[in-house]
Amino acid sequence: MSFLYERLAKPILFRFDPERIHDLFIWKGSVIGAIPPARWLLAAVYRYRNPALAQTVAGIRFENPVGLAAGFDKDCRLMHVLPSVGFGFEEVGSITAEAYGGNPRPRLVRLPADQSIIVYYGLKNKGANALRQRIIGKRFGIPVGVSVAKTNKRFKSDKEKLDDWVKGITTLKDCGDYLTINLSCPNTYDAANYCDPRLLEKLLFRIDNEKLRFTKPVFLKLTADLTDAQADAIIEACTPRKWVTGFILSNLVKDRASVKLKSPAAKYEKHSGGLSGKVVQPKALRLVKLFREKAGNRFVLIGCGGIFTAEDAYAYLKNGASLVQLVTGMIYRGPGTIKEINKGLVRLLEKDGYTNVADAIGKGNEQ
Repeated sequence: MSFLYERLAKPILFRFDPERIHDLFIWKGSVIGAIPPARWLLAAVYRYRNPALAQTVAGIRFENPVGLAAGFDKDCRLMHVLPSVGFGFEEVGSITAEAYGGNPRPRLVRLPADQSIIVYYGLKNKGANALRQRIIGKRFGIPVGVSVAKTNKRFKSDKEKLDDWVKGITTLKDCGDYLTINLSCPNTYDAANYCDPRLLEKLLFRIDNEKLRFTKPVFLKLTADLTDAQADAIIEACTPRKWVTGFILSNLVKDRASVKLKSPAAKYEKHSGGLSGKVVQPKALRLVKLFREKAGNRFVLIGCGGIFTAEDAYAYLKNGASLVQLVTGMIYRGPGTIKEINKGLVRLLEKDGYTNVADAIGKGNEQ
């Protein structure tokens, strides 16, 4: 299935501006999602079910562990169609307290030699109040997480930043099945990185003082460029806060000097933005392993970065992630990628003698 996409569809799609193709797929997906017979036909082709893939994580039942990462469905338009494509869950957004039209174009640049994309959207979305209405109180066939970030604007003070964070979190905390606080978007006016343990402590302290009373799991999404010392400090700060369920590891790579790109420099040096795809994988996988080793089972980990195959997903699971997310793998290999990953995971589980995906989580760290 992916072979046909890569040989027939991708060469045509990759001739066009990537943002236009992204918008086209969002529109088509929203239309198909509104037509039940179209959803059923899509599911007949792409959906794969196997009880070995089902598990309960943080009190939420997942049909399979493969989710769509935040950043693709920014304005919550694909929730009805994604179950038919085979995803086990979705994360919408990131959503901010105030609407933002996005950074200047171009905001997507493909780097095929690296199986990567430069992403420079800058948290483009319609804002928390508008998008809350699309999610609140609704069910979509798969669990839906809501990613919340700080509005992409210039703030006058740290207090204003924290006020914005709290406003967005408060507006969206009762939407969807879980909440993600995105600490690590690399494409904003504000250079402050809330993965910095000192800044994170200020945010956590403010959330504690607000007494927000989370009723759903809460994840923190961290940068791929995290150091070991920062990881230690983040774990130390979050461990006593029982409302922090876990971490998504990781977001885009901002530090280009830390990765070796195969693409010619002329292809990317004039373009701002974070790197997605295969270049993220070694960093994100290292962080999953590190957090598992440092924190044990205290936190639920979700692996994100460079997942193109079942083997990629399985590596995250074996190193301690309970779930995985992807976007770029689907863009490069097509919508059949999700089915192929899930079928491949069943094969890998059987090969290793596991009856359920939950049995494999963290086993790589124990060997």
